Amino acid sequence: MIRHNRLLVAFHVSADALLGLSAFIIAYALRFHSGLIPITRGLPPLRQYINLLPFIAAVVPLGFFLQGLYRLRRGRSRVDDFFAVFVGSILAVVFGIVATLYVQTYFATDAAKETGAFEVSQLVWAIFLVLNVVLSYASRELMREVLERRWRAGIGLKKILIAGSGELGRLIADKILEHRELGYQIVGFVDDRAAGDHLGYRGLPLLGTLDDAAEIVGRDAVDHLYVALPPEQHVRMLELLDSTSREMVDVKVVPDLLQVIALRARLEDLDGVPVININDVPLQGFNSIVKRAIDMGISAAALACLSVPFALVALLVKITSRGSVFYRQERMGLDGKSFTIVKFRSMYDDAERHTGPIWAVLDDPRVTPLGKFLRRSNLDEMPQLWNVLRGDMSIVGPRPERPHFVEQFKHKIPQYMLRHKVKAGLTGWAQVNGWRGNTPLEKRIEYDLYYIENWSVRLDLKIMWLTLVKGFFHKHAY
Repeated sequence: MIRHNRLLVAFHVSADALLGLSAFIIAYALRFHSGLIPITRGLPPLRQYINLLPFIAAVVPLGFFLQGLYRLRRGRSRVDDFFAVFVGSILAVVFGIVATLYVQTYFATDAAKETGAFEVSQLVWAIFLVLNVVLSYASRELMREVLERRWRAGIGLKKILIAGSGELGRLIADKILEHRELGYQIVGFVDDRAAGDHLGYRGLPLLGTLDDAAEIVGRDAVDHLYVALPPEQHVRMLELLDSTSREMVDVKVVPDLLQVIALRARLEDLDGVPVININDVPLQGFNSIVKRAIDMGISAAALACLSVPFALVALLVKITSRGSVFYRQERMGLDGKSFTIVKFRSMYDDAERHTGPIWAVLDDPRVTPLGKFLRRSNLDEMPQLWNVLRGDMSIVGPRPERPHFVEQFKHKIPQYMLRHKVKAGLTGWAQVNGWRGNTPLEKRIEYDLYYIENWSVRLDLKIMWLTLVKGFFHKHAY
Protein backbone atom coordinates (compact mmCIF):
# COMPACT_ATOMS: atom_id res chain seq x y z
CA MET A 1 0.00 0.00 0.00
CA ILE A 2 2.83 2.39 0.90
CA ARG A 3 4.66 1.47 -2.30
CA HIS A 4 1.50 2.08 -4.33
CA ASN A 5 0.98 5.52 -2.74
CA ARG A 6 4.60 6.48 -3.34
CA LEU A 7 4.30 5.55 -7.01
CA LEU A 8 1.10 7.59 -7.31
CA VAL A 9 2.73 10.58 -5.61
CA ALA A 10 5.77 10.25 -7.87
CA PHE A 11 3.44 10.19 -10.88
CA HIS A 12 1.64 13.34 -9.73
CA VAL A 13 4.90 15.19 -9.01
CA SER A 14 6.34 14.25 -12.40
CA ALA A 15 3.12 15.12 -14.22
CA ASP A 16 2.82 18.46 -12.42
CA ALA A 17 6.42 19.37 -13.28
CA LEU A 18 6.00 18.42 -16.96
CA LEU A 19 2.66 20.20 -17.25
CA GLY A 20 4.18 23.26 -15.56
CA LEU A 21 6.99 23.28 -18.13
CA SER A 22 4.48 22.92 -20.95
CA ALA A 23 2.31 25.72 -19.58
CA PHE A 24 5.33 28.04 -19.30
CA ILE A 25 6.49 27.43 -22.90
CA ILE A 26 2.95 27.73 -24.27
CA ALA A 27 2.50 30.97 -22.30
CA TYR A 28 5.68 32.34 -23.92
CA ALA A 29 4.43 31.32 -27.38
CA LEU A 30 0.99 32.85 -26.85
CA ARG A 31 2.49 36.10 -25.54
CA PHE A 32 5.17 36.66 -28.16
CA HIS A 33 4.39 34.53 -31.22
CA SER A 34 0.62 34.20 -31.49
CA GLY A 35 0.01 37.72 -32.76
CA LEU A 36 -2.87 38.06 -30.29
CA ILE A 37 -1.00 40.39 -27.94
CA PRO A 38 0.99 43.40 -29.20
CA ILE A 39 4.75 43.34 -28.47
CA THR A 40 5.81 46.72 -27.07
CA ARG A 41 9.19 46.11 -25.42
CA GLY A 42 10.96 43.87 -27.89
CA LEU A 43 10.98 40.11 -28.45
CA PRO A 44 12.92 38.17 -25.80
CA PRO A 45 14.74 35.07 -27.08
CA LEU A 46 13.23 31.65 -26.35
CA ARG A 47 16.50 30.56 -24.69
CA GLN A 48 15.93 33.18 -21.96
CA TYR A 49 12.75 31.35 -20.95
CA ILE A 50 14.18 27.88 -21.50
CA ASN A 51 16.89 28.68 -18.95
CA LEU A 52 14.13 29.10 -16.34
CA LEU A 53 12.51 25.71 -16.98
CA PRO A 54 14.37 23.83 -14.20
CA PHE A 55 13.17 26.46 -11.76
CA ILE A 56 9.57 26.17 -13.01
CA ALA A 57 9.76 22.38 -12.66
CA ALA A 58 10.59 22.90 -8.96
CA VAL A 59 8.22 25.69 -7.91
CA VAL A 60 5.05 24.10 -9.31
CA PRO A 61 5.35 20.88 -7.24
CA LEU A 62 6.44 23.02 -4.27
CA GLY A 63 3.27 25.12 -4.48
CA PHE A 64 1.13 21.98 -4.77
CA PHE A 65 2.99 20.36 -1.87
CA LEU A 66 2.19 23.34 0.36
CA GLN A 67 -1.48 22.89 -0.54
CA GLY A 68 -1.45 19.23 0.50
CA LEU A 69 -2.05 17.84 -2.99
CA TYR A 70 0.50 15.08 -2.43
CA ARG A 71 -1.12 13.87 0.79
CA LEU A 72 -3.22 11.29 -0.98
CA ARG A 73 -6.59 10.62 0.58
CA ARG A 74 -9.81 9.28 -0.78
CA GLY A 75 -12.74 11.59 -0.36
CA ARG A 76 -11.22 14.83 -1.65
CA SER A 77 -13.96 16.53 -3.68
CA ARG A 78 -13.53 18.00 -7.14
CA VAL A 79 -14.02 21.51 -5.74
CA ASP A 80 -11.29 20.85 -3.14
CA ASP A 81 -8.96 19.63 -5.89
CA PHE A 82 -9.63 22.69 -8.02
CA PHE A 83 -8.95 25.21 -5.29
CA ALA A 84 -5.85 23.32 -4.15
CA VAL A 85 -4.50 23.46 -7.71
CA PHE A 86 -5.56 27.11 -8.06
CA VAL A 87 -3.90 28.30 -4.84
CA GLY A 88 -0.85 26.09 -5.46
CA SER A 89 -0.42 27.63 -8.91
CA ILE A 90 -0.69 31.13 -7.43
CA LEU A 91 2.03 30.21 -4.94
CA ALA A 92 4.22 28.92 -7.79
CA VAL A 93 3.80 32.22 -9.67
CA VAL A 94 4.56 34.24 -6.52
CA PHE A 95 7.69 32.15 -5.89
CA GLY A 96 8.69 32.62 -9.52
CA ILE A 97 8.25 36.40 -9.53
CA VAL A 98 10.07 36.86 -6.23
CA ALA A 99 12.95 34.57 -7.22
CA THR A 100 13.51 36.12 -10.66
CA LEU A 101 13.42 39.65 -9.21
CA TYR A 102 15.85 38.63 -6.47
CA VAL A 103 18.30 37.05 -8.92
CA GLN A 104 17.98 39.97 -11.31
CA THR A 105 18.70 42.45 -8.50
CA TYR A 106 21.48 40.78 -6.54
CA PHE A 107 23.17 38.13 -8.69
CA ALA A 108 22.86 39.11 -12.33
CA THR A 109 25.82 40.70 -14.10
CA ASP A 110 25.54 44.19 -15.50
CA ALA A 111 25.20 42.78 -19.00
CA ALA A 112 22.46 40.43 -17.87
CA LYS A 113 20.62 43.29 -16.19
CA GLU A 114 20.78 45.39 -19.35
CA THR A 115 19.40 42.60 -21.50
CA GLY A 116 16.83 41.51 -18.92
CA ALA A 117 18.14 37.95 -18.98
CA PHE A 118 16.17 36.98 -15.87
CA GLU A 119 13.03 38.99 -16.56
CA VAL A 120 9.71 37.28 -17.26
CA SER A 121 6.80 39.15 -18.80
CA GLN A 122 3.92 39.71 -16.41
CA LEU A 123 1.53 38.56 -19.14
CA VAL A 124 3.53 35.34 -19.46
CA TRP A 125 3.07 34.74 -15.73
CA ALA A 126 -0.67 35.45 -16.02
CA ILE A 127 -1.12 33.11 -19.00
CA PHE A 128 1.05 30.49 -17.27
CA LEU A 129 -1.20 30.66 -14.19
CA VAL A 130 -4.35 29.99 -16.20
CA LEU A 131 -2.78 27.22 -18.28
CA ASN A 132 -1.19 25.51 -15.28
CA VAL A 133 -4.50 25.45 -13.38
CA VAL A 134 -6.34 24.01 -16.40
CA LEU A 135 -3.72 21.38 -17.26
CA SER A 136 -2.99 20.26 -13.69
CA TYR A 137 -6.65 20.04 -12.73
CA ALA A 138 -7.46 18.15 -15.94
CA SER A 139 -4.72 15.61 -15.21
CA ARG A 140 -6.15 15.01 -11.75
CA GLU A 141 -9.66 14.64 -13.12
CA LEU A 142 -8.35 12.07 -15.61
CA MET A 143 -6.63 10.13 -12.82
CA ARG A 144 -9.79 10.35 -10.68
CA GLU A 145 -11.88 8.91 -13.52
CA VAL A 146 -9.44 6.05 -14.09
CA LEU A 147 -9.39 5.15 -10.37
CA GLU A 148 -13.16 5.39 -9.95
CA ARG A 149 -13.69 3.07 -12.92
CA ARG A 150 -11.32 0.57 -11.35
CA TRP A 151 -13.16 0.78 -8.02
CA ARG A 152 -16.55 0.35 -9.68
CA ALA A 153 -15.15 -2.78 -11.32
CA GLY A 154 -14.08 -4.07 -7.92
CA ILE A 155 -10.37 -3.46 -8.53
CA GLY A 156 -8.24 -1.82 -5.85
CA LEU A 157 -11.02 -1.55 -3.26
CA LYS A 158 -10.02 -0.84 0.36
CA LYS A 159 -11.70 -3.24 2.78
CA ILE A 160 -13.15 -1.78 5.97
CA LEU A 161 -14.16 -3.44 9.22
CA ILE A 162 -16.21 -1.44 11.72
CA ALA A 163 -15.84 -2.20 15.44
CA GLY A 164 -19.15 -1.27 17.05
CA SER A 165 -22.60 -1.73 15.53
CA GLY A 166 -24.28 0.95 17.61
CA GLU A 167 -25.40 4.39 16.50
CA LEU A 168 -21.86 5.67 15.88
CA GLY A 169 -20.81 2.58 13.92
CA ARG A 170 -23.93 2.76 11.79
CA LEU A 171 -23.27 6.43 11.10
CA ILE A 172 -19.81 5.51 9.77
CA ALA A 173 -21.35 2.79 7.62
CA ASP A 174 -23.92 5.23 6.23
CA LYS A 175 -21.23 7.74 5.26
CA ILE A 176 -19.11 5.12 3.50
CA LEU A 177 -22.08 3.59 1.67
CA GLU A 178 -23.17 7.04 0.50
CA HIS A 179 -19.78 7.53 -1.18
CA ARG A 180 -19.06 4.32 -3.03
CA GLU A 181 -16.99 6.32 -5.52
CA LEU A 182 -14.25 6.51 -2.87
CA GLY A 183 -13.34 2.87 -3.40
CA TYR A 184 -14.24 1.52 0.06
CA GLN A 185 -15.90 -1.85 0.74
CA ILE A 186 -17.29 -2.63 4.19
CA VAL A 187 -16.81 -6.29 5.08
CA GLY A 188 -19.00 -6.02 8.18
CA PHE A 189 -19.14 -5.22 11.91
CA VAL A 190 -17.66 -6.72 15.04
CA ASP A 191 -19.42 -6.11 18.34
CA ASP A 192 -19.76 -7.83 21.71
CA ARG A 193 -23.49 -8.13 21.06
CA ALA A 194 -22.76 -10.60 18.27
CA ALA A 195 -23.67 -13.60 20.43
CA GLY A 196 -27.33 -12.60 20.48
CA ASP A 197 -27.74 -10.42 17.41
CA HIS A 198 -26.59 -11.50 13.94
CA LEU A 199 -28.78 -9.14 11.91
CA GLY A 200 -26.12 -6.56 11.09
CA TYR A 201 -27.12 -3.31 9.37
CA ARG A 202 -28.08 -2.41 5.78
CA GLY A 203 -27.11 -5.85 4.57
CA LEU A 204 -23.73 -5.72 6.30
CA PRO A 205 -23.09 -8.80 8.47
CA LEU A 206 -22.16 -8.88 12.13
CA LEU A 207 -19.06 -11.06 11.84
CA GLY A 208 -18.24 -11.68 15.49
CA THR A 209 -17.22 -10.13 18.79
CA LEU A 210 -14.44 -7.63 19.41
CA ASP A 211 -12.19 -10.53 20.36
CA ASP A 212 -12.61 -11.89 16.82
CA ALA A 213 -11.45 -8.64 15.17
CA ALA A 214 -7.77 -9.58 14.82
CA GLU A 215 -8.64 -12.91 13.21
CA ILE A 216 -11.11 -11.26 10.79
CA VAL A 217 -8.57 -8.58 9.85
CA GLY A 218 -5.98 -11.21 8.95
CA ARG A 219 -8.41 -13.59 7.25
CA ASP A 220 -10.20 -11.01 5.08
CA ALA A 221 -7.15 -8.78 4.41
CA VAL A 222 -8.87 -5.74 5.95
CA ASP A 223 -7.18 -2.41 5.12
CA HIS A 224 -8.91 -0.10 7.61
CA LEU A 225 -10.42 -0.78 11.03
CA TYR A 226 -12.84 1.91 12.20
CA VAL A 227 -13.28 1.78 15.97
CA ALA A 228 -16.69 3.30 16.78
CA LEU A 229 -17.31 2.24 20.38
CA PRO A 230 -19.13 4.22 23.08
CA PRO A 231 -17.10 5.70 25.99
CA GLU A 232 -18.27 3.01 28.44
CA GLN A 233 -16.37 0.44 26.35
CA HIS A 234 -13.06 2.22 26.81
CA VAL A 235 -11.33 -0.84 28.27
CA ARG A 236 -12.58 -3.06 25.44
CA MET A 237 -11.32 -0.51 22.94
CA LEU A 238 -7.81 -0.64 24.44
CA GLU A 239 -7.90 -4.44 24.26
CA LEU A 240 -9.03 -4.23 20.63
CA LEU A 241 -6.22 -1.83 19.73
CA ASP A 242 -3.71 -4.13 21.38
CA SER A 243 -4.93 -7.26 19.58
CA THR A 244 -5.07 -5.63 16.13
CA SER A 245 -1.69 -3.91 16.52
CA ARG A 246 -0.11 -7.17 15.40
CA GLU A 247 -1.91 -7.04 12.05
CA MET A 248 -1.23 -4.91 8.96
CA VAL A 249 -4.29 -2.73 9.34
CA ASP A 250 -4.80 1.04 9.46
CA VAL A 251 -6.74 1.77 12.67
CA LYS A 252 -8.99 4.85 12.86
CA VAL A 253 -10.73 5.70 16.15
CA VAL A 254 -14.01 7.58 15.81
CA PRO A 255 -14.53 9.47 19.10
CA ASP A 256 -17.99 9.44 20.61
CA LEU A 257 -17.09 12.61 22.48
CA LEU A 258 -18.76 15.26 20.36
CA GLN A 259 -20.50 16.59 23.45
CA VAL A 260 -17.04 17.33 24.89
CA ILE A 261 -14.64 17.76 21.98
CA ALA A 262 -16.22 20.00 19.38
CA LEU A 263 -13.11 21.49 17.79
CA ARG A 264 -9.70 20.13 16.87
CA ALA A 265 -7.87 18.59 19.82
CA ARG A 266 -4.14 19.31 20.13
CA LEU A 267 -1.52 17.89 22.46
CA GLU A 268 0.34 20.57 24.42
CA ASP A 269 3.25 20.36 26.83
CA LEU A 270 3.07 21.91 30.29
CA ASP A 271 6.65 21.58 31.55
CA GLY A 272 6.74 17.90 30.64
CA VAL A 273 3.09 17.19 31.45
CA PRO A 274 0.97 16.33 28.36
CA VAL A 275 -2.22 18.40 28.18
CA ILE A 276 -4.94 18.01 25.54
CA ASN A 277 -6.41 21.27 24.30
CA ILE A 278 -9.88 20.13 23.17
CA ASN A 279 -10.90 23.45 21.59
CA ASP A 280 -7.86 24.34 19.50
CA VAL A 281 -8.47 26.24 16.25
CA PRO A 282 -6.11 26.70 13.27
CA LEU A 283 -7.09 30.35 12.74
CA GLN A 284 -4.43 31.87 15.00
CA GLY A 285 -1.09 33.63 14.64
CA PHE A 286 0.14 33.94 11.06
CA ASN A 287 -3.07 32.37 9.71
CA SER A 288 -5.12 35.19 11.23
CA ILE A 289 -2.82 37.75 9.58
CA VAL A 290 -3.28 36.10 6.18
CA LYS A 291 -7.06 36.00 6.60
CA ARG A 292 -7.13 39.65 7.67
CA ALA A 293 -5.08 40.69 4.63
CA ILE A 294 -7.49 38.85 2.31
CA ASP A 295 -10.49 40.45 4.06
CA MET A 296 -9.06 43.95 3.73
CA GLY A 297 -8.20 43.48 0.06
CA ILE A 298 -11.56 42.04 -0.95
CA SER A 299 -13.69 44.40 1.14
CA ALA A 300 -11.83 47.51 -0.06
CA ALA A 301 -12.09 46.45 -3.71
CA ALA A 302 -15.77 45.49 -3.33
CA LEU A 303 -16.70 48.78 -1.65
CA ALA A 304 -14.97 50.71 -4.45
CA CYS A 305 -16.63 48.69 -7.23
CA LEU A 306 -20.09 48.68 -5.63
CA SER A 307 -20.22 52.36 -4.68
CA VAL A 308 -22.67 53.25 -7.48
CA PRO A 309 -25.08 50.30 -6.82
CA PHE A 310 -24.90 51.10 -3.10
CA ALA A 311 -25.88 54.71 -3.79
CA LEU A 312 -28.83 53.52 -5.90
CA VAL A 313 -30.06 51.14 -3.20
CA ALA A 314 -29.65 53.85 -0.56
CA LEU A 315 -31.74 56.22 -2.68
CA LEU A 316 -34.50 53.61 -3.10
CA VAL A 317 -34.57 52.90 0.64
CA LYS A 318 -34.84 56.60 1.37
CA ILE A 319 -37.67 57.39 -1.03
CA THR A 320 -39.79 54.25 -0.39
CA SER A 321 -40.19 54.52 3.39
CA ARG A 322 -39.60 56.89 6.27
CA GLY A 323 -36.42 56.51 8.31
CA SER A 324 -32.66 56.29 7.90
CA VAL A 325 -31.00 54.49 5.02
CA PHE A 326 -28.88 52.25 7.23
CA TYR A 327 -29.93 50.00 10.09
CA ARG A 328 -27.48 49.46 12.92
CA GLN A 329 -27.79 46.54 15.27
CA GLU A 330 -25.68 45.01 18.04
CA ARG A 331 -24.21 41.59 17.21
CA MET A 332 -21.77 39.27 18.95
CA GLY A 333 -18.45 38.54 17.29
CA LEU A 334 -14.96 37.23 18.05
CA ASP A 335 -14.40 36.16 21.68
CA GLY A 336 -17.99 37.08 22.54
CA LYS A 337 -17.38 40.82 22.09
CA SER A 338 -20.21 42.92 20.74
CA PHE A 339 -20.00 45.18 17.70
CA THR A 340 -22.46 47.22 15.66
CA ILE A 341 -23.45 45.69 12.35
CA VAL A 342 -24.49 47.91 9.41
CA LYS A 343 -27.24 46.92 6.97
CA PHE A 344 -29.54 48.64 4.51
CA ARG A 345 -32.79 49.21 6.39
CA SER A 346 -35.35 46.62 5.28
CA MET A 347 -38.00 47.16 7.99
CA TYR A 348 -40.27 50.06 8.79
CA ASP A 349 -38.84 52.64 11.16
CA ASP A 350 -39.06 51.53 14.84
CA ALA A 351 -40.48 48.15 13.74
CA GLU A 352 -39.40 46.45 16.97
CA ARG A 353 -40.64 49.14 19.33
CA HIS A 354 -43.57 47.03 20.52
CA THR A 355 -42.33 43.47 19.82
CA GLY A 356 -38.71 43.71 20.93
CA PRO A 357 -36.09 41.46 19.30
CA ILE A 358 -37.81 38.62 17.45
CA TRP A 359 -36.78 36.36 14.57
CA ALA A 360 -37.78 37.19 11.02
CA VAL A 361 -40.61 35.06 9.63
CA LEU A 362 -42.15 34.50 6.22
CA ASP A 363 -44.28 37.48 5.13
CA ASP A 364 -43.02 39.48 8.11
CA PRO A 365 -45.31 42.54 8.44
CA ARG A 366 -42.40 44.62 9.74
CA VAL A 367 -40.57 44.39 6.39
CA THR A 368 -41.10 47.02 3.69
CA PRO A 369 -41.90 45.96 0.08
CA LEU A 370 -38.39 47.00 -0.99
CA GLY A 371 -36.99 45.33 2.13
CA LYS A 372 -38.45 41.98 1.05
CA PHE A 373 -36.42 42.15 -2.17
CA LEU A 374 -33.30 43.31 -0.34
CA ARG A 375 -33.56 40.40 2.08
CA ARG A 376 -34.31 37.82 -0.59
CA SER A 377 -31.30 38.99 -2.60
CA ASN A 378 -29.13 39.57 0.51
CA LEU A 379 -28.41 43.08 -0.73
CA ASP A 380 -29.35 44.41 2.71
CA GLU A 381 -26.23 42.65 4.09
CA MET A 382 -23.73 44.22 1.67
CA PRO A 383 -22.90 47.30 3.82
CA GLN A 384 -21.29 44.80 6.18
CA LEU A 385 -18.29 45.04 3.86
CA TRP A 386 -17.59 48.14 5.93
CA ASN A 387 -17.60 45.97 9.07
CA VAL A 388 -15.14 43.66 7.32
CA LEU A 389 -12.85 46.54 6.41
CA ARG A 390 -13.02 47.83 10.00
CA GLY A 391 -12.07 44.42 11.37
CA ASP A 392 -15.37 43.64 13.13
CA MET A 393 -16.15 40.82 10.68
CA SER A 394 -14.59 38.64 8.00
CA ILE A 395 -15.72 37.79 4.48
CA VAL A 396 -16.16 34.15 5.54
CA GLY A 397 -17.20 32.94 8.99
CA PRO A 398 -20.26 32.05 11.09
CA ARG A 399 -23.05 34.56 10.72
CA PRO A 400 -23.23 36.92 13.72
CA GLU A 401 -26.19 36.74 16.09
CA ARG A 402 -27.78 39.30 18.40
CA PRO A 403 -26.70 39.07 22.07
CA HIS A 404 -30.34 38.66 23.08
CA PHE A 405 -30.58 35.40 21.13
CA VAL A 406 -27.04 34.28 22.01
CA GLU A 407 -28.03 34.34 25.67
CA GLN A 408 -30.91 31.97 24.88
CA PHE A 409 -29.08 29.64 22.51
CA LYS A 410 -25.97 29.09 24.61
CA HIS A 411 -28.09 27.37 27.29
CA LYS A 412 -30.02 25.24 24.79
CA ILE A 413 -27.43 24.21 22.19
CA PRO A 414 -24.17 22.50 23.24
CA GLN A 415 -20.96 24.17 21.98
CA TYR A 416 -22.92 27.17 20.68
CA MET A 417 -20.38 29.67 22.03
CA LEU A 418 -17.51 27.92 20.21
CA ARG A 419 -18.63 29.64 17.00
CA HIS A 420 -17.24 32.86 18.52
CA LYS A 421 -13.70 31.46 18.30
CA VAL A 422 -13.41 33.26 14.94
CA LYS A 423 -14.78 36.48 13.50
CA ALA A 424 -18.32 36.48 12.19
CA GLY A 425 -18.65 36.45 8.41
CA LEU A 426 -20.68 37.79 5.50
CA THR A 427 -21.08 34.24 4.25
CA GLY A 428 -20.16 30.88 5.71
CA TRP A 429 -19.97 27.11 5.31
CA ALA A 430 -23.45 26.68 6.79
CA GLN A 431 -24.94 29.25 4.42
CA VAL A 432 -23.53 27.76 1.19
CA ASN A 433 -24.81 24.36 2.31
CA GLY A 434 -28.35 25.70 2.73
CA TRP A 435 -28.45 26.06 6.53
CA ARG A 436 -29.61 29.61 7.03
CA GLY A 437 -32.74 31.52 7.98
CA ASN A 438 -35.52 29.31 9.38
CA THR A 439 -33.47 26.08 9.50
CA PRO A 440 -32.40 23.95 12.51
CA LEU A 441 -29.83 25.79 14.60
CA GLU A 442 -28.11 22.52 15.50
CA LYS A 443 -27.20 21.91 11.85
CA ARG A 444 -25.92 25.46 11.44
CA ILE A 445 -23.72 25.07 14.51
CA GLU A 446 -22.44 21.74 13.18
CA TYR A 447 -21.35 23.37 9.93
CA ASP A 448 -19.94 26.43 11.68
CA LEU A 449 -17.78 24.22 13.91
CA TYR A 450 -16.59 22.23 10.90
CA TYR A 451 -15.47 25.48 9.29
CA ILE A 452 -13.64 26.64 12.41
CA GLU A 453 -11.85 23.31 12.83
CA ASN A 454 -10.88 22.95 9.17
CA TRP A 455 -10.14 26.55 8.25
CA SER A 456 -7.74 27.21 5.40
CA VAL A 457 -7.35 29.86 2.71
CA ARG A 458 -8.51 27.24 0.23
CA LEU A 459 -11.71 26.61 2.20
CA ASP A 460 -12.40 30.36 2.35
CA LEU A 461 -11.96 30.65 -1.44
CA LYS A 462 -14.21 27.63 -1.92
CA ILE A 463 -16.97 29.21 0.19
CA MET A 464 -16.67 32.53 -1.66
CA TRP A 465 -16.92 30.69 -4.97
CA LEU A 466 -19.93 28.64 -3.87
CA THR A 467 -21.61 31.84 -2.63
CA LEU A 468 -21.28 33.31 -6.13
CA VAL A 469 -22.20 30.10 -7.96
CA LYS A 470 -25.28 29.36 -5.87
CA GLY A 471 -26.38 32.98 -6.03
CA PHE A 472 -27.53 35.36 -3.35
CA PHE A 473 -31.21 34.38 -3.47
CA HIS A 474 -32.26 31.69 -1.01
CA LYS A 475 -35.62 30.25 -0.07
CA HIS A 476 -34.95 30.77 3.65
CA ALA A 477 -33.89 34.42 3.23
CA TYR A 478 -36.72 36.64 4.50
